[in-house]
Amino acid sequence: MRSPVPVRLNVAIVEQLAAAVDGRRGVDAADSLCEACVTLLDVDAAAISLVFDGASTATLGCSCTLARECDELQFTLGEGPCLDSVVRRGPVSVADLADPTDLRWPLYGPAMIAMGIRGVHAIPVVVAGEYVGALDLFRRQPGPLTGDEHSGAVIAAELAGMPLLDLLDTDLKAAATDPDSNAWAELNTLSRAEVSQATGMLVAQLDVEPAEALLRLRAHAYAAGRTATDVARDILERRLTLEAD
Repeated sequence: MRSPVPVRLNVAIVEQLAAAVDGRRGVDAADSLCEACVTLLDVDAAAISLVFDGASTATLGCSCTLARECDELQFTLGEGPCLDSVVRRGPVSVADLADPTDLRWPLYGPAMIAMGIRGVHAIPVVVAGEYVGALDLFRRQPGPLTGDEHSGAVIAAELAGMPLLDLLDTDLKAAATDPDSNAWAELNTLSRAEVSQATGMLVAQLDVEPAEALLRLRAHAYAAGRTATDVARDILERRLTLEAD
């Protein structure tokens, strides 16, 4: 006969995760949900990534600076759990990034280990049937999620769709009722707009295609140990010029 303890624990986790977003909207709700994941799921950091056209385009919410840096690194390197989770349309879990037999992320894995992260877990975020991102959980110690922790992560990923819907709903209503509104404003502030603008500058400066310009920006960021967003800001403010070669 199954013990009723796990059932009670699951209910408690669900209730507390739901309470984290109750009465909150948008980014505030997303951040609160990520903080609740750290408290309830025995992880050290959590982030909600938005993924469009195969790229990590924004961080909807995060529990701390470390979580944001871990998420940003997926964009800089073009690989990581959130991207795989969306592509595979299912959870992606690596209990130990130091496992020599697991080479799925040749750049992201070592970079995360250097940041003190050994375990990563991603659950896709689905809105209206579309896979639009992932809930990423990061651990300093290696190890899998337990049954209750995994169940809680799945619930949290479902709840993560609510803050995104809030942003879209608010901006769409503004666009419909006020032709002078800055529709999608809050969502746009989350996106890595500086990277897109800097990529456009590099296209003109280096006479290359956009894909190559973005690749060079990311490569410079990786080599310098910086985020792509920070490098993009330097390019836009003309503190940094990439060589044509």
